[in-house]
Amino acid sequence: MDTEGTFDSRNTRHNPPPPPPPQSPPSFPTAPPPMPPTAPPATHGAAPVPGPAARPSFVDWLRAPRPEAAPGVWTYEHKPKTPEEPDRIPSRGLISGALIALLCTWLLWSLITKGYLGPYWLWPLRLLNSEDWFNRDGDKDMLKWIANCYEALWFLIIAAIFSRVGHWTEVWRRYVVPLFRRAWDEPAAGAAVAGRPEVDPVEWPHLRAAGAHSAADRLAADARAGVMNDVDHARIEHAWHSVRAGRNSLASFTDTVLRHGAASYGHPSGARDLPVRTARHDLVAHQVRLGTAADDRRNPYQHRGVGLALDPDVLGTSLLAVGPPGSGKTGRVVRPVVESLCLQALAGQVAVVAVGAAGAGLGVDEAFDVVVKIGRPDSVHDLDLYGGTTDPDEAAGILAEALIGDMAASLPGGDSRRAATALAQLLGPYRAAHGRFPSVPDLRELLDGSKTAINALREALDEAGERAQARELEARVRQSGAPGDVGALLADRIALLDRPAFADFFDTTGDRRPFSLRALEHPLRVRIDLPERGHAEASRMLARLVLAQFTECAVGRADRSLFACLVLDDASHTITPEALRGIQRLRSAHAGAVLTLRTLDDVPEALRSALLGAVGCRMACAGVTTWDGARFAEVWGTEWVETRDVTDRQIIADEPLTKVLHFIRKVATGKAVTTQSVTVRTVERERWSASDLAHGVPAGHAVLSVTSVRGEGGPPVLVDLRG
Repeated sequence: MDTEGTFDSRNTRHNPPPPPPPQSPPSFPTAPPPMPPTAPPATHGAAPVPGPAARPSFVDWLRAPRPEAAPGVWTYEHKPKTPEEPDRIPSRGLISGALIALLCTWLLWSLITKGYLGPYWLWPLRLLNSEDWFNRDGDKDMLKWIANCYEALWFLIIAAIFSRVGHWTEVWRRYVVPLFRRAWDEPAAGAAVAGRPEVDPVEWPHLRAAGAHSAADRLAADARAGVMNDVDHARIEHAWHSVRAGRNSLASFTDTVLRHGAASYGHPSGARDLPVRTARHDLVAHQVRLGTAADDRRNPYQHRGVGLALDPDVLGTSLLAVGPPGSGKTGRVVRPVVESLCLQALAGQVAVVAVGAAGAGLGVDEAFDVVVKIGRPDSVHDLDLYGGTTDPDEAAGILAEALIGDMAASLPGGDSRRAATALAQLLGPYRAAHGRFPSVPDLRELLDGSKTAINALREALDEAGERAQARELEARVRQSGAPGDVGALLADRIALLDRPAFADFFDTTGDRRPFSLRALEHPLRVRIDLPERGHAEASRMLARLVLAQFTECAVGRADRSLFACLVLDDASHTITPEALRGIQRLRSAHAGAVLTLRTLDDVPEALRSALLGAVGCRMACAGVTTWDGARFAEVWGTEWVETRDVTDRQIIADEPLTKVLHFIRKVATGKAVTTQSVTVRTVERERWSASDLAHGVPAGHAVLSVTSVRGEGGPPVLVDLRG
C-alpha cells in the first residue's frame, strides 16, 4: 500500500516531490542511495564535529549482535563485561610484573648456562649417573641428550617459579585467549547466522513466520543485492508493526513490498537518507552514539570503555545539557541527536522540531521537510503565532506564556493567567468578527487601547451579531488603563515582534499558510531558525512560544504512535513554571525535549532544582561552574563505597640487638622502622562532587546520566564525546 497522502500535512513540506504517475507504479531503484558525505567543519565557535567511521555493508550491519544492555549503552556489537573481581590486578601492574618476571627468568637461565654459577647445578645429574658417563670412554650422544633434558628440566622449574610470581596465566587468560576466541568465533557466528534462514535477519524471518514469504523473498533479495539501506529497513519494519497492530492488512503490505521492494512506504519527501551524516547511527536499536565511557575509577566497572548512546526510549524522559560555549553541546550532542531523529523520521517513526539560532549547525536545509527562517526574506515557510488552534482561550494561554512567561513571577498573582485572560478578551471577539486571529500589528493596536481599532472591532461585532463577544471586548476596554492591568505590558512585549524585519511573518491574512505544530502527527523534519542577531529578546520570546506550542500539541495528539521530540539548542530564559509542567507531561505522551543551557543561572533560581528533577537525562559538560556542579551533585545523590585507611606506626624496640638493626635500617633508608595498620570501612559519598564536575572533567568530556521511560535509571558516567 502506498502512502496515498496518509502522512501528508497541508503545505508543510519543504520542496515537496511531484506525485508518481497514476497509471504505472514507480519502479524500485537498482542501486541504494549514495553514501552521505562527511559533514563540513562546524562554524560559529562550535566544537569540531567528528567524522563518521567507515560504515559496514548492510548485510553485516544487519547481522551484527545487539544484546540487551542498560539504558544509554550502545548495543551494536556490545559485549557485556565479566563481573568485576575485587582482587583484580590492574592492567599496567599485570603487564609490568609479567615482563619483569620474564626478564628475571632469562637472566637466571643465562647465568646458569654460561657457567657463572659454577658446577653446582650439575651435582644432581652426577649423583644420578655413574662416572663412566663423564669420562672419555662414555657415550657422548647419550650424555648430550641427558644433559639437554636436564637443562630443559631446570628451565621449566625456573619458568614455573617466575610464572607464578609474574602471573603469566592471568596474562594469557586476559589478553591472549580473547584474541584467539574472537578470531575463531566471529567468522563461525556469521556463517552460522547466514546458514540459518529462521534466525538470519537478512531473510526477514518474522515475515516468513506470519506467512508473508513472497514479501520476505523480495526484501531479502534487495538486501543481498545492495539496494537497501538502514533507513529502508527501519521504514519497512515500522510498516510491518502497523500490520501486527491491525492498522494495515497483510495482503496490502505484501502487495506494496512486491511492487516497490526496498523503496516501499516511502517518506512523503521522497528521501531515503540524509545528504550528510556526522555520527554513528543504529536504526535497528534507534540509537545514535555520543561517545565512549572513560576508563576512569569514578565510572562504574560495567560502563568503563563502553559506548554510550541516546534513543527515543531515554529521550522520552527529556534531556538537559549544561555547559559553557565551546564545550560541545551543539556539535557533539544536539546535532547527532537531530540527525538521528531525522533518520527515524524518514523511517516514519518520529516527528522532530529543531530550534536554534541561524547558523547554529543543526543540519543542512535539504535534511528537513520544513525550514522556517524567521526574519529572513528567503524563508519558504512562516510560523503560526497561535499554534494552529481555533480556540481563543488556548491561543491566549500559549501567547501569554511566550510574551511574559519569563516575568510571570513578578506579576500580580505570580503567574500569567491574568495576561491570558486579557488576550482572550481580544482574540475571541476578533476571531468572531473576522474569522481569524489578529496579525501582530492589529493585536498591538488592540492591546494599546487604540480607539480606532476598538471601535472598528466593536462595529464588526455588531454587524455579526456577536453579543457575547461584544461583552468580552467591553470588559477589556473597562480594564484597560486600570491599576494592575497587564495590557500595557503585553503591548510592549508584542512590539518586539512588530518590527520591519518580521513584517512578512506571523501574517494571518496572506495566502501562505504558516507552519503549525499541529502537524506533529506526521513524520516531519522541521527546523526553525531564530533571529539571534539584533533580536535577542524576540528570539527568547519565540523559543518560549515554540516550547509552549510543542508541549500543548504533543500532549493533545489523537495519534501518539510517532515519537515527537523538540530540540532547543539554547533554552536560556525559556524555562517557566508552565513550561516545566508541560515538560513533565511529555513523558506520558510519547514525546520528549532536548534542552541546552550555558549555565543554570539562565533559569530562575526557584526552578533550577525542579528543572533537574523534571528531566530524566542530565548532562554536565566540561567547564561547568562549581555552583552548577553542586546542583548536579545534589540530584545524582550519594552511594556507598569501601575506603581503606592506612596508618603508619613507629616500632619501638626494647632488645639491644633489635635496636642496632633498627638503627642500621634507619641510616640506610633514611626512615624510621614502622608498621602499617589498614582499616576498611564503608562510607556514603557523592557520586560526583561539585568540585569534581567543575575541575575534574577533561575538555571534550561530559558526565551523563540517563533514565528510560520504563523507569530504568543509569549512574552518572564520564563519557568522552570525541570517541
